[in-house]
Amino acid sequence: MNHGLFAYPVLMAADILAFDSNLVPVGKDQKQHLEVTRDIAGKFNQQYGQTFVIPEPRIREEGAAVPGLDGQKMSKSYGNTIEIFGEEKATRKKIMGIVMDSRTPAEPKPDADKNLAVQLLKLVAPADVATDYENRLRAGGLGYGDLKKALFEHYWQHFAAARTRRTELAANQDHVRQILRDGAEKARAVATKVLQRAKSASGLG
Repeated sequence: MNHGLFAYPVLMAADILAFDSNLVPVGKDQKQHLEVTRDIAGKFNQQYGQTFVIPEPRIREEGAAVPGLDGQKMSKSYGNTIEIFGEEKATRKKIMGIVMDSRTPAEPKPDADKNLAVQLLKLVAPADVATDYENRLRAGGLGYGDLKKALFEHYWQHFAAARTRRTELAANQDHVRQILRDGAEKARAVATKVLQRAKSASGLG
């Protein structure tokens, strides 16, 4: 073990507490970091008086854990991601390459809700569309190839507006840098007050 094992969750706690955050959007796998943050803030408040806001996690059930191409948690570290801004041909190849089991299209799949393509489809397609594909897979008669084609089409469409916006921003980087400067100024104004409050409470001010 090294210092990073301790310092990383403390750094994450500082990022949260510095802005008086009361609700923090996280994935299911990040909830423990927020629990550490709550412990740190609670102990500080107990020791030095009410100083930090105790944050609560906000976890969207439908996106609490996003599976990657191999069924594990989607992560760059695992090399199992589907890029939001990737090239169309490469994205299609990745999705069509998702490994399925050896059951034929005609066979019913009672475990359709556990199918990786169905799980991903639920994140990018309208609920009724995803449910329809899940039911068709469960009943039998839907081939995995058709399911993965549908997943690609909905995935590509879901992020179409984001790709367009990214292209616009990439062509106007001065505007992007100004947004970052403005955001940093707003964040610094809040964090400075919180830091001064914490220093005063603990006798470091």
